[in-house]
Amino acid sequence: MAIKTPKKIVEILNQYIIGQDEAKKSVAIALYNRYRRMQLSKEMQKDITPKNLLMAGPTGVGKTEIARRLADIVEAPFVKVEATKFTEVGYVGRDVESMVRDLVSEAVRMEEKDEFADIRPQAAKEANKKLVRLLVPGVKRENRESQMQEMMGMLMGGLNQQAPNNDNEEVTDEIRNQRLSVSEQLAKGLLEDREVTIEVEQAPKVNPMNDMMGQMGMDMSSMLNNLVPKKKVKRTLAVKDAREVLIQEESRKLVDYDSLYQKAIERTANNGIIFIDEIDKITAGNKKTSGEVSREGVQRDILPIVEGSTVQTKYGAVSTDHILFIAAGAFAESKPSDLIPELQGRFPIRVELNALTKDDFVKILKDPENSLLKQYIALMHADGIKLIFTQEAVDKIAQIAFDVNQGTDNIGARRLSTILEKLLEDVLYEGPDMEMGEITITESYVEDKLKDIITNKDLTKFIL
Repeated sequence: MAIKTPKKIVEILNQYIIGQDEAKKSVAIALYNRYRRMQLSKEMQKDITPKNLLMAGPTGVGKTEIARRLADIVEAPFVKVEATKFTEVGYVGRDVESMVRDLVSEAVRMEEKDEFADIRPQAAKEANKKLVRLLVPGVKRENRESQMQEMMGMLMGGLNQQAPNNDNEEVTDEIRNQRLSVSEQLAKGLLEDREVTIEVEQAPKVNPMNDMMGQMGMDMSSMLNNLVPKKKVKRTLAVKDAREVLIQEESRKLVDYDSLYQKAIERTANNGIIFIDEIDKITAGNKKTSGEVSREGVQRDILPIVEGSTVQTKYGAVSTDHILFIAAGAFAESKPSDLIPELQGRFPIRVELNALTKDDFVKILKDPENSLLKQYIALMHADGIKLIFTQEAVDKIAQIAFDVNQGTDNIGARRLSTILEKLLEDVLYEGPDMEMGEITITESYVEDKLKDIITNKDLTKFIL
């Protein structure tokens, strides 16, 4: 993957997020500094800590989207957590270390996806061999020896169930010729829609104990799987779907998971990004309530993780010294200085995001990749209808969204989704039954559909 400079990172962010240039510049520098650090000596790397960011701004202006897109750009493990979900030690609820465990799990998923992509040709080859045997089964031998082997397999925890036992089937010349023919047809893609019955492992049931054990760095589900035979269920699927299931199954056999977990831990420690949203909600602010001590307790629990500590996970111990933390909040009823001083010091870069203007709304509707208007145009195209928005209509939608935000709670760009759903309600409802090939949304249509919102000063009933 090519290294992206801060300017290039900002250019990519501009494709998805309108405005907020200062915030984009700050996060781009913080991200590129991680690359700079990896070019230094090991001794120097230890002393260079990431410059965590604190973003303050109204809801719906792009705080979360900036962080999420940032992680996508560099393919870094990323999790978004809400500070209000945590409770301090001793209370019922999620402990703050769970954010690091979630991040490691995401890194494991990413590493597994990468490794599966590398070994896919080999796994696909094995999957096709299985499909041939399933489509043209051999003649099963019925003898005492094979029955004993099956019984031993069950006693040994289902280890012999991992692959078909070819020793228990007899392959005649006729079957061999049929399999050769089927193999050629599979290679040419002629049997993709044909149905085949395969055995797949039954999905494990959700066990609350697993999460509790995970908090102590123990993988309870894996321990139990090694002791108890894995249950299998039969599923009838099209060949193209069955192949994907079998490829996944074969890939898991080919991957060295001990090595994969180690790579995931290193990826987490060096490249991980944790986005802590609603951090303003755990400040005491100006309101003195009974929950003040608990909120400050959560801040003190978060502090060692942001400062740098070692967290035990079911995949191994993870250091948080070089994980990048991005905190965000509206800070409408509080301010960053209401955080405890120690936590403030761990977020040296402060960025204020601006409220969105009418012009920003116009750009948000039209400019980003897969913008809102592009999404609705694509949805209607599925019904064979060409949806067109005039520039005057776009300006009117943006103006109404801006006015509603000014008159009630300011929810930023999310207001556009509310306005557009109300505006296109009839079109979306009647679209499948329409025979018109083209629908043009004009300024007069916008005024007619949204006249209640424009004229009625009590706007609360229109807010979702």
